[in-house]
Parts: sequence; C-alpha cells; structure tokens
Amino acid sequence: MKSVQTGSTAASATATHLHSGYVWLISAAAALGGLLFGYDWVVIGGAKPFYETYFRLNTQELIGWANSCALIGCLIGSIVSGFVSDRFGRKKLLIASALLFAISSVLTGWAWSFNSFITWRIIGGVAIGIASNVSPTYIAEISPALWRGRLVSLNQVTIVVGILGAQVVNWLIAQQVPLGATAEQIRVSWNGQFGWRWMFTAVTVPSLIFLFSSLFVPESPRWLVKNKRRGEARGTLVKIGDERYADEALTEIEAALTAESVHNVQHNELLSPAVLRILGIGVFLAVLQQWSGINVIFNYAEEVYRTAGYGISGVMFNIVITGAINLIFTLVALGFVDRIGRRPLMLFGCAGIGISHLLIGFAYRTHLGGLPLLIFTLAAIGCYAMSLAPVTWVLISEIFPNRIRGAAVSIAVSALWIASFILTFTFPLILAAIGSAATFWLYAAICFIGFIFIWLRVPETKGRTLEQIEQQLTR
Repeated sequence: MKSVQTGSTAASATATHLHSGYVWLISAAAALGGLLFGYDWVVIGGAKPFYETYFRLNTQELIGWANSCALIGCLIGSIVSGFVSDRFGRKKLLIASALLFAISSVLTGWAWSFNSFITWRIIGGVAIGIASNVSPTYIAEISPALWRGRLVSLNQVTIVVGILGAQVVNWLIAQQVPLGATAEQIRVSWNGQFGWRWMFTAVTVPSLIFLFSSLFVPESPRWLVKNKRRGEARGTLVKIGDERYADEALTEIEAALTAESVHNVQHNELLSPAVLRILGIGVFLAVLQQWSGINVIFNYAEEVYRTAGYGISGVMFNIVITGAINLIFTLVALGFVDRIGRRPLMLFGCAGIGISHLLIGFAYRTHLGGLPLLIFTLAAIGCYAMSLAPVTWVLISEIFPNRIRGAAVSIAVSALWIASFILTFTFPLILAAIGSAATFWLYAAICFIGFIFIWLRVPETKGRTLEQIEQQLTR
C-alpha cells in the first residue's frame, strides 16, 4: 500500500506516513453513493420526452410534478439521515441508501401507472437524500486534513460521472426520433413504451456494487470515539496513517469531545448564536448551489435545447456534451480545491455562472439559438462544475462542529433539497410567465448576490483539521 510523507502542522497532517491507497479506496466506496445520486437525479431529463407521452402529461403542473417529485424524497432522506446517522453510524446509512437505490430504480422503470411512477421516484429520492448527506460527511470524517478537499470533492466527481452515465445511457437506449414526430407517434414507439423504462432500470447494477462495497468500509473514527468505541476508531486511524497519526488524531478528537461534554452540548445547541451563524452559512451555500440555476439545464435540457431549435435526437446528443464538460471541469476542481482553497473557487464560480446566464438570456432575447446558446450553456456548466458543485459539499461537510455534524449537515442538505424542489417545480411556470431571457437573468442576479455573501461571510478552510475549523468558527 502506498504511503506518503506529510508535514507537521496538524494531527491529521503530522504523521510520518499516510496510507493513500486505503484512504482513497474507502473514500471511493462511500462516493459510489454520489454516482447513484447523479445518475438517478439526471436520468429523468433523458426519459422525459417519452414518459410524458406514455402517461399523457399535458399540463405544466403535471410535468413539473413528475420532474420534481423525487425532491420530496430527497428532503425526507436528508432530514432522517442526519439524526439517524448520529445515532447508528454512517456505515449503516450508506448500506440503506444502496438498498433503496436498487429497489426504486427497478420499480420506477417498470411502473405502469403515473401514481406508481411518482411513488417510486419519491422513494428513489429518499435514497438520494441519504447519500447526499452521509457520503460527503463520512469522507470528511475519515480524511486527513491534507487531502480532505480532494477526497470530499471525489464525491462530486462520482456525482458527475453518474450524471454523464445517465446521459450516455439515455442517448444509447433511445432510438432515433424523426424530426417533427408527434406526441402520439412517440408514445407508441419503442422509446415511448419501453426505452425510458430501461433508462431507469440501468442503475440497478451500480446500486448493487455500492451495496457490496459499503459492507466492507470501516465506520467513521469520529463517530466511534463519540460513541465510546475508542479501540475500533484507533484501528481505523492506524490503517489510514500509522501509530503516530492515530494517537495524534485520537487526542485531537477526544479533546474536542471533552470540551463539548464540559458544556453539556446537545442537539438544542443548534439554536445557539455561534452555531446558528455557521448554520446560516451552510444553508445559504446549499440554497445558492441550487438557485444558481444550473440544475434546470440538466432537468429541463429538453426544453432549453428544443427552444434553441434542436430536435429530440439533437437534444439527447447535446445533453451528453454537457455531461462531458461537467466531468472535465469537476476534475479540474479536484486538482485545485486543496491548492488554491475553497473561497477563490466559489467566488470564481458565482461570477462565471452569473455572466454565462446573462449571455444565455441575451441569446434568447435576440433569438441567437444553435451553437452560441450551446457554448454559453457549456460555459455556465463548466464554471459550476469547478466551483459551486463540488466545493459547496466540501464546505458543508467541514464547517460544523463534530458533536452536531450529522444534524447540522442534515439541515443544510434539507435546505438544498427544498431549494432544488422550488427551482425545479417553478422553472416551467417562471418560463411561461416571464420568458427564457428574463428567467436566466433572474438566476444571474442570484449568482451575483452569492458572490457578495461568500466574499463577506465564508471563511477559508483549506489545510485545517475539522477540530481547528470548529475552533475558528465557534470562538
């Protein structure tokens, strides 16, 4: 197993050796939840033209509900998982989300009524909510400070791989649709009857891989120490680093927990002024990630590109291009997040997305469709992929105190899913009310507000242990 020499500034970075292979392996196993999250989140966009005709959805309300109903499950999963993971551990929740992914993907794909389709989409959303909460939290808690940004960003990389996987699967499964095909022609085609079902069902295989992998990852050392299982925690820390690393990390974790017990800290500390201030930052970042408007490009890609003049087959291909750009720039973020820090990436992202949205609005206002609109859209996705998409998850997993991290992350992630539901459900309504150009200008304004907030309120956390970040933010 490969080992690396580290520096001497913090417990998680002072060890003589860190076992990089083991750390990356267990992080990758946990990050498979992100892959399923990404696939299940985006598969709806490619299946949309076909299940809409199959179920004969003919109102904006029904279309919005079909696209956003999974977010109800995401909210439920994120709320439940935070408190449950603090009680039963991170590992059990990873296993639970894998099971739900496997079951819901099959039963969504082979739903024969709209109500059944909605039910299983919501249950799949519960799996997303659990994974979106527990996977980055788990990775942050097992990561040495030296690598934590990259390792937590790995969860975003797998989300993006899942997104791209869904887009490629949708493109490969869907048969060529003639330009100008009517809704009824689409409904009775193979795509309309069966193709969209296999788009959902395809995620079963990676779900089972995630389930198998989750059985073998260790429990979070910080959770084990908190629950008086010091020996197990030390055993995991020795595998991550060495004897010296384990002793220093345990000392730091136990010191933080001792300080918490002196103050008799309970979950009601979430209402204390110091924690509320940190919670406000986390909630704002979670909402900003969604209201930046990028996810409407993924979830409503058909409308966005169809309005620009593309047919269904062209839309499907453009969706694959957006996924590829998303992956490339997420990998860029992976290389920069521990080098230049969280704040610079977030500031760059807000500015870049805001400017891109202004240009998209301009393209719609001047009827500049086709390639220019595609370029502006890809620019927005590229900026998002190397900033708000991965770094928001990194910050949310870092900034909360150890004692309430599960509950606090749960609240922040719940705010994210509420914001995502509002965004996804209202997009077709806003689009109909004010038009495409004004809609994207609205998202641009939100990005610029986010830039100001990050500049004024969000601290840099690069290179600090979770305990050091806690001291910085709560003093």
